[in-house]
Amino acid sequence: MTVIPNDRPGNLPPHFDALLILGFGGPEGPDDVIPFLENVLRGRNVPRARLLEVAEHYHHFGGRSPINAQMRELIALVEAELEANGPRLPVYWGNRNWHPMLADTLRRMQSDGISRAAAFVMSAYSSYSGCRQYLEDIARAREAAGPGAPEIDKLRVFYNHPGFIEPMAERMRDALEQIPAESRAGATLVYTAHSIPLSMAAHSRYESQLREACRLVSERAGRTDGRLVYQSRSGSPSQPWLGPDISECLRETHSTGTRDMVIAPIGFISDHMEVLYDLDTEARALSQELGLRMVRASTVGNHQGFVSMIRELLLERMGELPVRWLGDQGPSHDVCEPDCCPPSVHPVPK
Repeated sequence: MTVIPNDRPGNLPPHFDALLILGFGGPEGPDDVIPFLENVLRGRNVPRARLLEVAEHYHHFGGRSPINAQMRELIALVEAELEANGPRLPVYWGNRNWHPMLADTLRRMQSDGISRAAAFVMSAYSSYSGCRQYLEDIARAREAAGPGAPEIDKLRVFYNHPGFIEPMAERMRDALEQIPAESRAGATLVYTAHSIPLSMAAHSRYESQLREACRLVSERAGRTDGRLVYQSRSGSPSQPWLGPDISECLRETHSTGTRDMVIAPIGFISDHMEVLYDLDTEARALSQELGLRMVRASTVGNHQGFVSMIRELLLERMGELPVRWLGDQGPSHDVCEPDCCPPSVHPVPK
């Protein structure tokens, strides 16, 4: 693990009045599914048939995404962490696509007298949809909130922070323990992340950060292997996206004669719809068809190490803790350049 002092010459550390947890959002019931997806797809040329197809994934689980309940649990844990260890700041929650909407949250913060907040975004990697789009969301929400809206400082991405890597390695070790001891060493290790268009990936560090995170987790799980594949592709078949897809990987694994596989959704923070449907439903069904024993590792979720990391990133930005990271790529930057992670074709959520 590498540590450097958090001293930025010429820049005084900011003072924050609050911490904002910023998420994607998800429907709370069947009546929310279509309006939620319309929010996600607003301004994008996506056929209605595709929207209805994705809606069925939610209806498969009663029209309710698990993401909001997971966010409430996380926020309660972060509040307890700050209350116990400081700084004692109020914690707010705003979403990109469903209630509580970010603009409404900023209006509430403004009413509460908050002038400046740090924002923790539920995305570990740099890409347009995982980083820059949230900055655009913040700018639009501040404009909607009007004069006096609080300033928002987005905290850095954390793909190689010990508070993300070490809990993920623990999840991986737990999953490997579910493979019989005599087969464990030969089990295939696979990491998944949301695919994005190659045109988007070419202008961000998304793929390199994912590969580094996979390497770091495997290393701490006592393995030297681990293949990165992708899931949840939703674009036109004529447009190249990051691959291979998890279904291709399953078939290739079967063709080699391997019968045990551990899948770790390292590209995701919580066990939300894209994990439950694309992996626990579709990938598991294909694995059973092929005769593969598939064990799915949990996401980092509400692991205490992850909760502590959020506080650490906050204190790091305030200049009260040193910067920590694992591996060779160094910590991500605090402030994004204007041309960082430009947009391309956007993936459709599951």
